[in-house]
Amino acid sequence: MGKGPGLYSDIGKRARDLLYRDYQTDHKFTITTYSPTGVAITSSGLKKGDLFLADVNTQLKNKNVTTDIKVDTNSNLLATVTVDEAAPGLKTILSFRIPDQSSAKLEVQYLHDYAGISTSLGLTANPIVNFSGVVGTNLLSLGTDLSFDTKVGAITKCNAGLSFTNTDLIASLNLNDKGDALSASYYHIVSPLTMTAVSAEVTHSFCTNENTISVGTQHQLDPLTTVKARVNNLGKANALIQHEWRPKSLFTISGEVDTKAVDKSAKFGLALALKP
Repeated sequence: MGKGPGLYSDIGKRARDLLYRDYQTDHKFTITTYSPTGVAITSSGLKKGDLFLADVNTQLKNKNVTTDIKVDTNSNLLATVTVDEAAPGLKTILSFRIPDQSSAKLEVQYLHDYAGISTSLGLTANPIVNFSGVVGTNLLSLGTDLSFDTKVGAITKCNAGLSFTNTDLIASLNLNDKGDALSASYYHIVSPLTMTAVSAEVTHSFCTNENTISVGTQHQLDPLTTVKARVNNLGKANALIQHEWRPKSLFTISGEVDTKAVDKSAKFGLALALKP
């Protein structure tokens, strides 16, 4: 565990990762290679039904500066320059997309033992300003996440979150969508030796008065193989098995079944990630 509370995006992250990360019903392939000069080139392909999407990402690290350039099948270019530790606890991220001239954005993150702040600003004439801040410790933290549209002069996003962390559990509470949705999540490590953990998330919408409940678990069969399962109150059941057949190279098979519509065929997804 780190000393500080982290960023606002860290509130409830462990629960979200267990419940949703690596589940998919598409086919994805990713391969990473490294040049003799240390440049990392990652090629990705994603098959969604009859649609095939691909992109190539080039990453160059020079001391504390990381430059990422990604080009996709639609000829869009996304460039991100990250300067880490320009000052203690400070990270600066500049990103822009070509040909979208209004996509340029500057983000500044600052991590302290008792606070975590992230501010981003669109580099346009009427930018959208995002601010998120967390205060507390690695045990208890309270934060907020805001967006302000200078063009219309209104707050477009207003969220708040609370997180409690103990030795083997993390509980969080989030108020989202300007107070319309309340979400509570729970993450509990059952056995550190086998990385067995359980997680649950409950979301209530005040507008529709509906609840969404998701419960999941993960277990490590051996040091290289992990299984996960998830079910929600809408009748969707998901499961996956992930095998690390070599360091950082993962093969994942996942499936989804709608228990309320058993006449429909199950959906399956495959993901292969190769790293040298």
